[in-house]
Amino acid sequence: MDSSGRERGRGLRPLLLVASLLVLLALLSLLSLALGARDIPPGQVLSTLLGDAPDRTVEDVVMDARVPRTALALATGAALGLAGGLMQALTRNPLADPGILGVSAGAAFAIVVATAVLGLGSVGGYVWFAFAGALLASVGVYLLGGVGRAGHNPVKLALAGVAVTAMLTSLTSAVVLTEPETLNRFRFWNAGTLADAEPDQLLSVAPFLLTGALLALACTPALNSIALGEDVAKALGRRTGLIRVTGVAAVTLLTGAAVALIGPVVFIGLVVPHVARVLAQAAGIGPDHRWLLPVAATLAPCLLLAADIAGRLIARPVEVQAGVLVAFVGGPFFVALVRRQRLAEV
Repeated sequence: MDSSGRERGRGLRPLLLVASLLVLLALLSLLSLALGARDIPPGQVLSTLLGDAPDRTVEDVVMDARVPRTALALATGAALGLAGGLMQALTRNPLADPGILGVSAGAAFAIVVATAVLGLGSVGGYVWFAFAGALLASVGVYLLGGVGRAGHNPVKLALAGVAVTAMLTSLTSAVVLTEPETLNRFRFWNAGTLADAEPDQLLSVAPFLLTGALLALACTPALNSIALGEDVAKALGRRTGLIRVTGVAAVTLLTGAAVALIGPVVFIGLVVPHVARVLAQAAGIGPDHRWLLPVAATLAPCLLLAADIAGRLIARPVEVQAGVLVAFVGGPFFVALVRRQRLAEV
């Protein structure tokens, strides 16, 4: 094969990787529509989607319950995957994640306070508080992680995030336990759930998710320069301050909107970017964030959908929340990353 043929082959690899992930995502979406307390054959699911439902019951289950639930998993999973990949790239911290660095906990606390104190009951009403809580928590973690002569390092920042997350989670629990109505509304949401999804909820925050995604993708050309270091990025003409402000805005919008919809699901933004890098390396892409972030945005909904499907099946007819199963996978992954990072610093 000549050099031009090899170049074309390398150029097709990223597209083949994304196409493979899209096929996997489509398969998981079909399973999400088919499996649950009542299993529906895939053929009937496809017929229902095409407007030819076999009966009214199947139509109600698929169109009214499972389609909104699957759409919610696709949107919020992509948002959390993008937010995690962007945070890791901007901070050059392999332990960065909206759940670990307190961003999700800040959004959740603000939502609970807005609901309990101000009586806001709609996603479109309290999503603004989610943005404010996410932003304040991320700034607080960054400042706390920089205390001391050594300044910031990945482990210190992660520990600061864990501490802030623990504090905010305790405060959230205190507010919820003192407000019975808030407790009934948020006891499942606080664990991270896709149940009771409603199309209006997703539509009300879709503009924020779309804006956050566009801002995140707009940062990708500069992320490769930032990965080489602050000085190198500036020497290459990158406006690092503007890029970081844009990145923080994207993370705030993506995480705040996702938490408002499904609760503070953790570890998706941690696990998925690392898996995306492994897949990108295998596909010959390398550490190119112009591809890594789209791969993470495609892979993250796969993880969230798989967790949601498993949660419906392992204890039928009772459901295990998707956030619980994601944490079951992500917890050991986080511990392994911390151990590796500490050994690398020795």
